Amino acid sequence: MILHHEGLVEYQDAMAKMQSIHNQAIQDRQNHLIVCSHPKVFTVGVDDTKEWSVPTIRTSRGGSITAHSKGQVVLYFCFVVNSPVEFYKKIIRIYKSFFASILPQVSYNPKQAGFYIDSRKIASLGFRYSRGVSMHGVALNVDVDLHFHNLVAPCGLEGIEATSLKNEGIDISQKEVEQKLISLVEDIFDDSIQT
Repeated sequence: MILHHEGLVEYQDAMAKMQSIHNQAIQDRQNHLIVCSHPKVFTVGVDDTKEWSVPTIRTSRGGSITAHSKGQVVLYFCFVVNSPVEFYKKIIRIYKSFFASILPQVSYNPKQAGFYIDSRKIASLGFRYSRGVSMHGVALNVDVDLHFHNLVAPCGLEGIEATSLKNEGIDISQKEVEQKLISLVEDIFDDSIQT
């Protein structure tokens, strides 16, 4: 697996980078993991036709509206995918394992794709597959501006609000979260980072 650690990057720049890495993965047939975060922005999935009360950027992923900001760990997966179902199951395992170790109340809701504590959403996910390689990924709120994230209900779901690890009483740095997630990706996909 090839790791691309991008830090804080504008959403459109990250999408251009992801597209470039996706094309690279099609050619080299390697798994590429992008780790980053974005300045404040709302994005919407390709099939979302709703009018929103905040400015949005349309994306090529599935899903509805998602808030991004500093303090969020975003993993974009440009992975070689033979079976989207099996790939998705591995992604869910990664995050279930992560939450089991630090916040076991979190559960995955397949009907409202994401990770929740009761009616509070802590992580959003959306993917697309093209030419046998995945795109997009998972955004996990570590220590974000919840006022901004709650300007719109996550994924437009009525009665749902955004939360974060910090808001739930978990004191962990963004770097520690990244390290734990990268290690889980390596283990669950059985693919070590190339150095």
